[in-house]
Amino acid sequence: MIKRINLNGNPNLGVYLSVTDEVALVPLHISDVVLNTIKEALEIEVLQTSIGGSSLAGALTAGNSQGFLVSPYTMDREIMALRNAGIEVEKIPDKYTALGNIMIVNDNGALVSPLLSDKSLELINTFLEVDAQRATIAGFDIVGSVATATNKGALLHPHTSPEELKLVEEVLKVPADVGTVNKGVSLVGACSIANSNGVIVSENTTGPEMARIEEAFGFLEGYL
Repeated sequence: MIKRINLNGNPNLGVYLSVTDEVALVPLHISDVVLNTIKEALEIEVLQTSIGGSSLAGALTAGNSQGFLVSPYTMDREIMALRNAGIEVEKIPDKYTALGNIMIVNDNGALVSPLLSDKSLELINTFLEVDAQRATIAGFDIVGSVATATNKGALLHPHTSPEELKLVEEVLKVPADVGTVNKGVSLVGACSIANSNGVIVSENTTGPEMARIEEAFGFLEGYL
């Protein structure tokens, strides 16, 4: 299922929301309409939580079916809330804390910013049980901001090179395509969230953009 929403007028869904095939981490103060849209479109449970005292779960976490890696500034009570909900969680040992902005991951692999340390790369490999590789997308280190990936497909910045696109497909083991959201915005990771069940994009995403996104993620039922 494909849907379009904003968060109180904010199109940056991927900055505030972090999703896997099992659960969505969302801000504490979010409308019932948005919560219900996430549950319906992505067919997942929703956990309302702060991360590091902020509402930026999408920017400060990254995960797959194994669990979530989180900013080292995540509070103990936030870690406890995640674990009490049955979610495996581990802090990243790095000075670069905006994991959602600097890595993309599915159950098959991960592409991470060249900025991340060897220690962080090792933790990503072991905790998320994937083969993580350093890479850029469209020449950007902020790979999580310029790409969105699921276990079915990946959507990348429109200036992604053929070599980068091929690497994404090889590492994540899914077909990938380029596109935009929200009337030409190239930061597709910042303005969309997706899992194997559905995708949600910001409200101003156009029909042609939706068709490209639909194809990239393998959803053929149309859009709302």
